[in-house]
Amino acid sequence: MADKYLTAEEVAERYRGEISVGTLRNWRMARIGPPFIKIGKAVLYPIDELDAWDRKNLVLCRGGSAAE
Repeated sequence: MADKYLTAEEVAERYRGEISVGTLRNWRMARIGPPFIKIGKAVLYPIDELDAWDRKNLVLCRGGSAAE
């Protein structure tokens, strides 16, 4: 299980503190942000869902080449 899910604290660490545990809590209440699983009091974030959420929020830029 530890390899498939992250706690809110681990998610905050994954995003280098740019998303706090408090922000994740607020997003859960508002039903926005990354999908999560709640089992009893435990809130867990599936890593594959976080990866999908990352891709969904990816900003693509036009212009320029990799050689520049």
